[in-house]
Amino acid sequence: MSVAAGGARELGYRLAGRRLDYLLHLRPAEWPIMAAHTALGYLLAVGAAGVTHGVALAPGLLGLVLWVACLNGGTLAINSAFDRDEGDIAYLRRPPPPPRHLFRFGLALMLAGLLAALTLPRGYAVAYVLCLVLSLAYSVPPVRLKAVAGADWLINMVGFGTLTPYAGWAGTGRPIDLAHATVFIAFCPLFASLYPLTQLYQVEEDARRGDRTLAVRLGPVRSLDVALIAATVAFALFAVAGWLSGWGRAGARGWVALCVAAVAWALVLIPWRRGARHWSPSRHQRGMYWALGAWAVTDLAVAAAWGT
Repeated sequence: MSVAAGGARELGYRLAGRRLDYLLHLRPAEWPIMAAHTALGYLLAVGAAGVTHGVALAPGLLGLVLWVACLNGGTLAINSAFDRDEGDIAYLRRPPPPPRHLFRFGLALMLAGLLAALTLPRGYAVAYVLCLVLSLAYSVPPVRLKAVAGADWLINMVGFGTLTPYAGWAGTGRPIDLAHATVFIAFCPLFASLYPLTQLYQVEEDARRGDRTLAVRLGPVRSLDVALIAATVAFALFAVAGWLSGWGRAGARGWVALCVAAVAWALVLIPWRRGARHWSPSRHQRGMYWALGAWAVTDLAVAAAWGT
């Protein structure tokens, strides 16, 4: 943990006491990433001009807050309530012990978001309900699909990869066309690439707990092989979406943007694959954050390609 982050946590405890633990387990450090991926769908729905003029801004903002803080934050809180991690977890270093009522707190937050989601367009509400069900199945015993290799992967591919940007689009109430649907589908295999990378530094702890996550089952080398294959599939789908959008030779900006994003992933994955057998958990953790940076570059590339 950085000195600044540690100081902010100490100040938070002085102001809020142990109630701060509830907020920390919502992992607000992840919210900017989730918000950006959700907002991407809104941008693609209304275009840059629509953003400038505030088209569907109120439902778009409400949908973003519900998706990021209530649905995603509640999901992570519930996950922490049952995992009871002692080491660093994604977006939260030195996690405090889960508070006694963390599960009920996370569930109440998700259900409160659901009530508000029902006031938004149907597509958004359906996506919210689907992700809520997937989140509970992912974390809560006896189902707890996060402990089932492959099932945990599929849930995150669909939930974060595809449904998150779709929710940003659906909040506007606009019907979706095939090209943009293909863009959102492409994020499914892209998250299939990212997900095992977020687990590699926790392999030892997950194995001790008995969670047979995808990274535990595959090991570092095969996890990186899967990541490379999935990223390749994702960018092939982005290229199909570009073709469906009618770019042709006139879509040079879009093709260049996608190439930049593909290179960002290659710069992360290829060196990591070469050193995967020998990297320490801390180095795998650094690799995860580099992969998250490549994900952010991809969001920006898609925004530049389709958001005008």
